[in-house]
Amino acid sequence: MFQPVRKKRIYEEIVSKIKGMIEEGRLRSGDQLPTERELSEAFRVSRSSVREALRALESQGLLASRQGNGTFVTQQPSELIVADLASAILNEKDYQAELFEMRRLIEPQLAFLAAERATPDDIAEMERLLENQEDCISRGEPGADLDRTFHDLLADATKNTILIRTMETIMESLAESRDKYLQTEGRPEISLAGHREILSAVRAGDRELAARIMREHLEDVEDSLYKDLGLEALEGRGLDGRGGFVSLRVGRGEDDGDKVF
Repeated sequence: MFQPVRKKRIYEEIVSKIKGMIEEGRLRSGDQLPTERELSEAFRVSRSSVREALRALESQGLLASRQGNGTFVTQQPSELIVADLASAILNEKDYQAELFEMRRLIEPQLAFLAAERATPDDIAEMERLLENQEDCISRGEPGADLDRTFHDLLADATKNTILIRTMETIMESLAESRDKYLQTEGRPEISLAGHREILSAVRAGDRELAARIMREHLEDVEDSLYKDLGLEALEGRGLDGRGGFVSLRVGRGEDDGDKVF
């Protein structure tokens, strides 16, 4: 009946405070939030914690980030759609297999689009993130937050708002299992290596390679996690039995046909 109490993370405290301000009417629809720097100073926390909190609030449909203008309190239709998805997924956290299945469906396509649409600034930010992840691992820390942020940045590079919000929800739902995976010796290094391969393909603009490496990366994480938990990974991994989904149309140009992932 009673479950262990999970220690709150810093970003969750920030989420709680901002949600409280919205619920109390101190922040209303259309209001602009202070900058990440100003919030980090006000809350006396790191900017990365503020950033993660804002992402979580955006995934719940409470905030919206407008490029070049800032972050606003909003209830736009796109956020409401994803908020419903967030509620469904977050209430079904025990179904890890289904979450991984959803990741395998979405993230290879996400990597494909990132390779197609990532700007030099997007790539530079991902490179800095991986440098920080490497430094963190060298200090003997798992770097779970940085691991998750790489996938967030990859989603940002697609420029697809609904896809970005959806990925944030999925990654948040997998927080506990990701933490467990990265606590195992050698796993942080393996994860970092996978991220570097994905980024290399994105930097080269090789869409199909980025998608393939992402799929393999996810399968490796899933297999390792399930092995640690003493469970069997899902068989088949997709309609083609090889971890992919047949005839998934990608790209936007006239020459883009059906790609098999």
